[in-house]
Amino acid sequence: MNASQEGRVPVMLFDGDCGFCSRWIQRWSRLTRGRVRYEPYQRVLAAFPQVSEAQCREAVQLILPDGGTSSGARAVVEALEAAQRFPWLLWSYRHLPLVGLAAEKAYRLVASHRSHLSKLSRSPRCDQ
Repeated sequence: MNASQEGRVPVMLFDGDCGFCSRWIQRWSRLTRGRVRYEPYQRVLAAFPQVSEAQCREAVQLILPDGGTSSGARAVVEALEAAQRFPWLLWSYRHLPLVGLAAEKAYRLVASHRSHLSKLSRSPRCDQ
């Protein structure tokens, strides 16, 4: 991605020290085909003062081109929407309250157990 494109795409910050997270980022990167930039928060956090390290340790953070942010499941569905993939997913998240609630609960459940899930999925170790 060149410098002129860099500011026009959302940036997703993730835990670059977590193998489980990195594995999912690889999958999402294939789905979003360059329409979302993925960066380990450990390398670039200083460039995004609107989010804290604590927020990044807890969930992925999506920084939109206008500076707005979202996190967790919402960040994932917004990244897929930005990539023009699965538009029904964001619509469902926004308009069907149980879908959004279920997505956030599932995200939190997975995020809080990622060290165990990394073992099951044979991902590199995650110390979270």
